[in-house]
Amino acid sequence: MIGILNYGMGNVGSIKNMLNRISVACELVEDPKSLDRYSKIILPGVGAFDAGMNKLQETGFLEPLDIIVRKGMPVLGICLGMQLMGRKSEEGVLPGLGWISADVIRFDFEKKEGRCPLKVPHMGWNHVSPINGSCIFDTFTEEPRFYFVHSFHMVCDDQGDVIGTVRYGLDVTAAVRHENIYGVQFHPEKSHKFGMRVLENFARC
Repeated sequence: MIGILNYGMGNVGSIKNMLNRISVACELVEDPKSLDRYSKIILPGVGAFDAGMNKLQETGFLEPLDIIVRKGMPVLGICLGMQLMGRKSEEGVLPGLGWISADVIRFDFEKKEGRCPLKVPHMGWNHVSPINGSCIFDTFTEEPRFYFVHSFHMVCDDQGDVIGTVRYGLDVTAAVRHENIYGVQFHPEKSHKFGMRVLENFARC
């Protein structure tokens, strides 16, 4: 059974609906004391970095979540949920969860040679290039495409933790994995068959 953290910062209904469509057992998690009932956790996230960290604290999830993940429970962070897994973000002042040795920085495109810079936020459909091997990108028979909406991106200390990149002016981290910790910058719940496959693979990892 996968638990989807309902802490007020993500598209939990859409994620649950997609998991139901692919016949993966899941529940919304409202009680931090119930986290150890689940085999895996999804940490969604939409919004600002500090708001996400504050919500985890206010809802009582912060410490119990940290404990079960550090004990080895697999967790998948989505969009802001992935960014919260790093040490810090240029978007805020609060420390992150620190599960991944990485910082989150803002896209900074300057006008060059008379050309307009790329727009921020990075929004829309883009191809993702899987690298370093990971079960969440298993079984794809075509180049995967996902839906992105973000103004900040993760930079990992160890490039071995990066399992997917997207090209947006530069090679941007699209997915990470460190031991039992997984993260995707894109929104699988908005990415149709490609997102379904990622969630299905995570359920099997």
